[in-house]
Amino acid sequence: MRKRLKRIGAIIRKESIQILRDWPTLVMVLLLPLIEMFLFAYAVSLTVDHIPTVVADASKDVRSRAFVEALTSSGYFDVEMHVADESQVIQAIDEEQAKAGIVIPADFAAQVERGDAQVLIIFDGSDSSSVRSGYSAASAIAQSQAMGLTIKKATRMGLGNIGSLPIYTSTRVLYNPDRDDMTFIVPGLIAILLQVMTIGQASTAIVRERELGVAEQILITPARPIEILIGKMTPNLLLTVVDLLIIVLTGVFWFGVPFKGNLWLFAWLSLLFIVSGLGLGLLISTVTKTQRQAQQITMLFMMLCMLLTGLIYPREPMPTVVKFAGNLIPATYFIRIARGIVTKGVGVSFMWQDVLILVVYSTVVIGFAVTSFKKRLD
Repeated sequence: MRKRLKRIGAIIRKESIQILRDWPTLVMVLLLPLIEMFLFAYAVSLTVDHIPTVVADASKDVRSRAFVEALTSSGYFDVEMHVADESQVIQAIDEEQAKAGIVIPADFAAQVERGDAQVLIIFDGSDSSSVRSGYSAASAIAQSQAMGLTIKKATRMGLGNIGSLPIYTSTRVLYNPDRDDMTFIVPGLIAILLQVMTIGQASTAIVRERELGVAEQILITPARPIEILIGKMTPNLLLTVVDLLIIVLTGVFWFGVPFKGNLWLFAWLSLLFIVSGLGLGLLISTVTKTQRQAQQITMLFMMLCMLLTGLIYPREPMPTVVKFAGNLIPATYFIRIARGIVTKGVGVSFMWQDVLILVVYSTVVIGFAVTSFKKRLD
């Protein structure tokens, strides 16, 4: 055991010296996740508001102005210009002057009195995010306006009982009552950044030395494959832990994301997730022949992490094959763990399946990495 620890310690020293000497890469490894976090946090917004809007109001009366005012007061629509008719609304959208258009007919007030008023709201379908947010907001505002007018009309007719609705709804949002996008994005972003960092660092650990022609210096040592892999993983593990602290502290103190769960539980499960990522990176490094191949696989993996893990897009509607591909990525499970601990404050009893899968995943990928590396030693 003492000889084994001595061999592992020698490899750790060698890897640590190599990392510290390459200080530009070290600075990039420490700062890049922070930069990416700021970019993702400020650039990615799940709710699109203040949509540039063009209005064609042929009615120009109190009713039409009240309807447009209700849309703008919601914060989802900003009236940028007024035009004469529907064709000019479409032209303004085609010229990128607006993302939405409101067309109000000339007899809008009379239609309101008859109870069959129609307003045409046009959206730029090339921007699906604006369409989703704008359509939901416009539908809710129109329904609210219609209900208010119906109640007023019934009151004027002496039907006082209609003024009170038979069903009232109250809404309560758990864990994120302010519906802040950062509370949803940051925990998942922690998982994605750790995933990309661990795979990116470990995927070139072995292939780089083979490509530079210095792999023989390790191959002739008495260290066994598992000892070599542990020695190579440890410095990167410590470096990733430092990055984890930077990311979590930035998310809590800069972006104001409340940390509701057990800090130590999060730390231990993060360590497990980091090990799974490093193991996967080492597996990639053992099966590739050049650093370029390893980097290409890492870039592909990063794209899959963004799309298939549930960071932004929900996994439930995904086809079975796509969902299965996402199940092969460790970040899929750690995103749920991170959101459960950070946002909800739950314990292992609520996410033991994800934890168990990460344990099995780490064991399997490290086992494959050792086996693949051992074959190259024979």
